[in-house]
Amino acid sequence: MSHHTGLGENHVTFVRRLPVASSDFVRGPVAGGVVAGLSSGRRLALWMGGALISFIAAALAIRALAYKLNVFEMMSVRSAGGIVILLAVAALRPELKKGLTLRRIRLHFLRSSVHFVSQIGWAFGITMLPFATVFALEFTTPVWVAVLATLLLGERMTPSRAGSVVVCFLGVLIILRPGLVTVPLPAVMMLGSAITMAVTAILTKKLITTESTFAILFWMNLMQLPMNLAGSGSTLFTHADWSMALPLLVIAVGGLSVHYCLTNAFRCGDATIVVPLDFLRVPAIALIGWAFYGEALDAFVFVGAAFIVIGVLWSVQAEARRVQPVGSLT
Repeated sequence: MSHHTGLGENHVTFVRRLPVASSDFVRGPVAGGVVAGLSSGRRLALWMGGALISFIAAALAIRALAYKLNVFEMMSVRSAGGIVILLAVAALRPELKKGLTLRRIRLHFLRSSVHFVSQIGWAFGITMLPFATVFALEFTTPVWVAVLATLLLGERMTPSRAGSVVVCFLGVLIILRPGLVTVPLPAVMMLGSAITMAVTAILTKKLITTESTFAILFWMNLMQLPMNLAGSGSTLFTHADWSMALPLLVIAVGGLSVHYCLTNAFRCGDATIVVPLDFLRVPAIALIGWAFYGEALDAFVFVGAAFIVIGVLWSVQAEARRVQPVGSLT
């Protein structure tokens, strides 16, 4: 599938693939070598396994560092690590540097700023909410993309899109239960993170018409580094010690590896297969939270998350049928 996929074609594919879906960065010795020799089913399982591990590892690393570093310090490491990794990739593939131009630098800055707000909200959520709640609310991002595409890009709100929005919204209400329990501020921040991530996807749609994936990632990390450093304040790494080396490395690498794995997963399988597999993050992280952090296995979170993923799949399947060529038998 092309990285120029429109929002109307597949909201979930758009959100999950755009950050690193371009062939100018994804293709490489790993994707094209040993992994390419496997069957499509095994490749899909491998990439989804990598995405699952990356998501969970990053969340665990942030939780492990929460008592010594603030989220801005953690994200400073993520931005700096991303720059180092991307420069190393550029050293191996010098042609990637040709895409680093200033022609759309203002839009790069706007996208990077919005994404900065999103990732800070997500990191705060990880430190203050049960893991399962964070991951379940994060799954609302494709729905916000559909809503924003209608408001900002003039796309038509079809009955299936409207229905998926309603179902996902019911899932959010089941998880948060406003009026029955006090909705914690971190949960509101997490919803805000999902919305700003959707805005990031909209801005990415505009950038990919002229910009390479490598350029988008590079400018994002370069611009977000001073933002994170400013938020860190004068206490930057005051409590740092060698015990934090591994979690910080996981944060630095995980920010890129999760996008890389999900991108290749979508290359190996349809969104209707990938999305349910991606949803395994919720029960997996819930069990980890229960086993190691004493977090309750909240039935409301699981029921609400099920509503959200049903709504997302409804939209995905409807869009897939809508764009299917006339007369196609597949």
